[in-house]
Order: sequence, then structure tokens, then C-alpha cells
Amino acid sequence: MMETVNMKINGMPITVPKNYTILQAAREAGFNIPTLCYLKEINEIGACRVCVVEVKGARSLVAACVYPVSEGLEVSTNSLKVQKSRRTTLELILSNHDRRCLSCSRSGECELQILCREYGVEVEHRFDGANPRVELDASTDYLVRDNNKCILCRRCVGACAAQTTGVIGVNDRGFDTNIGCAFNTELGNVPCVGCGQCIVNCPTGALQEKDDTTKVWDALQDESKYVIVHTAPSIRATLGECFKMPIGTNVKGKMVAALRRLGFDKVFDTDFGADLTIMEEANEFIERVQNGGKLPMITSCSPGWINYCEHYFPDMLDNLSTCKSPQQMTGAMIKTWYAEQNGLDPKDIVVVSIMPCTAKKYEIHRADQDAAGYPDIDIVLTTRELARMINRAHINFTDLPDEEFDPALGITTGAGAIFGATGGVMEAALRTAADWITGKDLSVIDYYTDVRGTDGIKTATYDIKDLTIKVGVASGLANAKELLNRVREGEHFDFIEIMCCPGGCVNGGGQPLQPSSIYNFTDLKTKRAKALYDEDKELPIRKSHKSPIIEKLYKEYLEKPGSHKAHELLHTSYSAKVKPVK
Repeated sequence: MMETVNMKINGMPITVPKNYTILQAAREAGFNIPTLCYLKEINEIGACRVCVVEVKGARSLVAACVYPVSEGLEVSTNSLKVQKSRRTTLELILSNHDRRCLSCSRSGECELQILCREYGVEVEHRFDGANPRVELDASTDYLVRDNNKCILCRRCVGACAAQTTGVIGVNDRGFDTNIGCAFNTELGNVPCVGCGQCIVNCPTGALQEKDDTTKVWDALQDESKYVIVHTAPSIRATLGECFKMPIGTNVKGKMVAALRRLGFDKVFDTDFGADLTIMEEANEFIERVQNGGKLPMITSCSPGWINYCEHYFPDMLDNLSTCKSPQQMTGAMIKTWYAEQNGLDPKDIVVVSIMPCTAKKYEIHRADQDAAGYPDIDIVLTTRELARMINRAHINFTDLPDEEFDPALGITTGAGAIFGATGGVMEAALRTAADWITGKDLSVIDYYTDVRGTDGIKTATYDIKDLTIKVGVASGLANAKELLNRVREGEHFDFIEIMCCPGGCVNGGGQPLQPSSIYNFTDLKTKRAKALYDEDKELPIRKSHKSPIIEKLYKEYLEKPGSHKAHELLHTSYSAKVKPVK
């Protein structure tokens, strides 16, 4: 039985677990103590001093995020003394902060800006510190660091460390303290994997994805271009948050309607590419099992994970599936099969993908991603960038009617839909692989649900005909590292799915921003994933190989999974970036 303590918060008696902090106890009592540096289980350092509260008998204010509760504790979270301290802290933070808020990508969502508004802090105030301009770091394809807007909260440092990459940290001391890479190296010259977890955890505009919306606006206005957009499975489960809709709302129909109103010539579903990935990946897995190939086979859908593997586990590159990601497969088929069917020249097609992931911006520049002789994907936008385009076009998103994807590449299966959640790729692959191994249309589709859920590592064993297949699923790179070290140490697996971001694509670095008051206390991953699993249940087709558009594609164009043509268009290669790191 859990030990509890009795205490008072703002005069209200409550009973809470003994291992709680004041921050957690206040939340249970209905009081939201503001924070800037706090990230649950990632960055609990009490550094920003915004969460200070009064404790009866204490000589000074204490940081609620790290101060433990105790029997008889009496806390005031909003006294005048507390309010004055928080206001002073915010003024000091602003004293050397870039205050050009109107042009900042975070304006309206910036946690610092919101707190300053709540505490009545003006742009011009009693403190005015040295404010030297720092050059932006735009050395990657996917991210911009602007230390002029950094408040030294260290949330990005904690997020990067949690991913075990740790390429950013605290440099120098005193007034010269700054966040960056060791020896002030540019981000593009260190083994950053592009996951973007630093962006979604940053409370201000110090970190943001490279904005490519201007490229899309230009393409849409170019009458010589045929502009096609396709959206990743997880986008439908998250885009609504950008328009204040409840977390986990499936907005697929409104999203399609908005994209049409932006002017795209065709609106396709990346679920098509997810189904195509399963066809190639399941076939590759069966071939490896039956022909003594390299096992465990590891999925290759997540470009952040691929980048991590090339940098930190180069000895396991042969374990990676050679399949391109659904994003790239969709682009490849648009610029080959679809172009040929519709008399289009691939050089005149601009393919835009809407992705949950900043690493997708990096992926389109990798080698072997140009099936038609042109890039498979021309422009990648994150969920946030799409929302900005919808807002700029003054489209009333929440009032839009539901519309369907264009049918040519828009048929959705349940297997494709669940790709956005950790375990989804594995479950989808097993649905198809089991049918092929047994030669039967197995009716128990939900047999493989052991790999569902947001646990960092999940394992399961399945008996399929005369085969016993052990699978592993990891999300978040710390968990990937742990699982792969288990493989190095001799633990047997046949098939492993790895997603770079904790919880999978629904929690990707390009997803909608949530303030720490929600991020720390709401299970975003589960709520968002539920929307995808609910869609899977409702769809009439739940196996990738049963999709009529996939059947037509192989019959008319690719011949069969794993064919020579399929390998030319849908498969890729990898290269080690550094020596193996254990």
C-alpha cells in the first residue's frame, strides 16, 4: 500500500503519495503551478525559479518542482510574495531576451510570452541587460537554433540526453553561459539525428524546424508545376490540436478539405506508402527467415533511427530492412507509376509530404531517394508548418466539411493507419507475413496486439505455422540502445521495430506544441495513438496486402514484392558514419 501524507495547499487539506513533489500535489488539488525548466523525468532541476511557492516555516521561497511533500506541510502557491518573485524572475529573463515576439514562430504559443502576459510583464521594464546578437545555427536541413531567444532552461539538453545522443549541452559560465554543441561546433557537424525532441520541449522560439512553407507557396503559384501532397498517418491524430481541438481528435476529413483549399492538385494518403512498405518489408523478412538471412531484421521507417544507427550502431546496418520509408515510397510511386498513368513528366511534379518528424526533412536528401531520377519528395512540412499555412490562408479549419483523399493513392487500410504509433509497423507487418507464411487469410487480426502501448520496450513471441517468431519493439533512442545492446549480448530476436521518438510518430519532433502544464501531466502518446487504433477498427480493410490499390500496383507495375523493379524503386542503402560505439 502506497504511503501518503496529509498537507494543505492554499488552505485546502489534501492527501497525496509520500513521494510527490509540491508541483505534483498542487496539480492533484487543482492548482497549476507555472514552470519553465521542468520536464517530468527529463529535466527536474529547479533552475528557472518560476515555480517557487511559499512553505510555512521556510526561510525562503522553494522550487515546487523539486521540493518533496511531507506530513503537515502548508503551501501557498499564489501569495503576493510568490507573484512578485515570479514577476521579477520573468523580468530578469526578458532583460537579455530577443523581444521581437510578433515575428517569432512561437508567438502565441511561447510559454515565456504567456507567463509574461499573465503576470503583467511589459516588453519595456526596469531591467535591461546586455543583449548581444548571436548568429543563428542553421547548419542542418531540419532545424534552426536561435540562442537570442534561449532562456537557459536546459529542457532541450535534457531531451537530447534522454535520447542518448547528448549533442547539445551547457557551454561557458556566468553571463557567457549558452546552450550549444561542444566547442561551439555547428549542429550540422555533430551526430545529431534530427529527432526534433529538443524543439517540442523548448518553451520559447530558440529552437524551431526549418520553415519550408515559402517553397510550398511558390510551388502552388507556379502554373508549370503539378503539386501533390500526401499526409503521414499520425497527422490526422494531431493536427486538430493546432486549432484547439481535443487531444486525440481524428481530423482526417477536415485535413483533406483544408489541403484542397490551399490549392494542391491532388491530396493523397501516405497510408498507401505504409501499405507498400509492409508488402516489401514482410516479404524481405520472410526471405531472411527462410533463406538464412541476417536476423534480427530491423525496421527502416524512422529516419531519425536510421541516422542514429549509422552513427552509433554501424555494426548493425546489415540488420536494417532495405525498404525506403512510407514517405519515400509514396513519392517514388507518384513520380513513376502515377506519372506514367496520367501522362505527367516527373520533372514537373512537386511532391510535398506532411510529416510528424523533423528528420524527414533530412531524409529526402539521402542517397538512393530518387526513383525517377528526381527526388522522391521535394518538400517536407511538419504538422506545425501545415497549421501555419492553413492559418495564413484564413481557412476556418474547425468548420470544414469532411472530405476524402483522392482515390488514385488514397485508399486507407487499418494496417497503414497504425504506422503512426509505436508497435504499429510491427503489428501491420505480422498481419501480412502471417497470411503469407500460412497461405491463409487469417481472421484473427488482433492477435498481435502485445506490441501495442507506450512502454519503451515491448517483446512478444508468436507461433506462425511451423515458425516461432520473437519480436521486439522500442520507441525512443534510449530504449533502442538498450534493446540493441541486448541483441549484441546474445539475446535472440527475429524482427525488431524501432521508432526514434518516444511513443512513435504521434510524439514526433514536428508535432503540435503543448505547454509543459499539459506535456508533463497528460499522456499525449496514448491519446493520439488511440485515434489511429480506433480508425483501424473501423476500416473495412485491415491488412496491407488486401488493399485494391496495392494489388493493382503490383499487377500492373511492380510484378511482385521483392522484384527487381521493386528493389530499384522502393529500396535503399546505408553507410556507417563513425566507428561502432558500445
